[in-house]
Amino acid sequence: MEGHHGWDDYAPFYDWENARTFGRRDVPFWQRLVTGRGGRVLELGCGTGRVTIPLAKTGAATVVGIDRSAAMLTRGQRRLRRSRVGGVSLLRGDIRHLPFAAGTFQTVIAPYGILQSLLRERDLSATLKAVAAALPAGGVFGLELVADLPSWKEYRHRVTLKGRRGRDGRPITLRESVRQDPERGLTHFDQEFVEGRGASARRHRFTLTFRTVSVPQMVRRLEKAGFEATAVLGDYRGGPWDPRAEVWIVLARKRA
Repeated sequence: MEGHHGWDDYAPFYDWENARTFGRRDVPFWQRLVTGRGGRVLELGCGTGRVTIPLAKTGAATVVGIDRSAAMLTRGQRRLRRSRVGGVSLLRGDIRHLPFAAGTFQTVIAPYGILQSLLRERDLSATLKAVAAALPAGGVFGLELVADLPSWKEYRHRVTLKGRRGRDGRPITLRESVRQDPERGLTHFDQEFVEGRGASARRHRFTLTFRTVSVPQMVRRLEKAGFEATAVLGDYRGGPWDPRAEVWIVLARKRA
């Protein structure tokens, strides 16, 4: 199983859903992180540019987003053209094997639990190694984890969102199921977006899967990859982390 499966299918609905749930509440945090640091910034799993493009508005000279999903990047390029922001590149690539020279970036970020879409330990290790290579000594790596995945209650076919989408305002409903696989440490989110009503309704089904990684586990993996954790945060304002926090963020610096 590969964690990138499902994201191409999710692309047409990603911005619509996030505007109604997650929104932009994390964006100011990442903007503050890169402000004043200078140098190039890399976002892993940039998707539609939801975070990448606002980062460029902070004055960062160059911001690069990389993602494996061509469908997500197509929407990101449209957003970039509409924004008229300069200094942004959106590239298709594999975060396990970053196509950049050593020390290219001063800051690397991995928002939205993207590292947990790496479902095998060797894939996470390869990604952390690639990030370390892309940073110089003292470079900063910031990442966010999906908080406490094992605590998500299982349910089936629950309507979690309703609304309208597109220029024609067609009705859309999200029906979601959550399945836990504790033996493998995986949480599966089965998504069904229903567009329209009645016999003519179109149904789009796919699954997104995330791997359980706790904050202490991630800190140990970062240390093994050559980083020193400098902060563990429990909200987007910089408050301290504890296991019950709704936000799990780790900031680390590459050791000399």
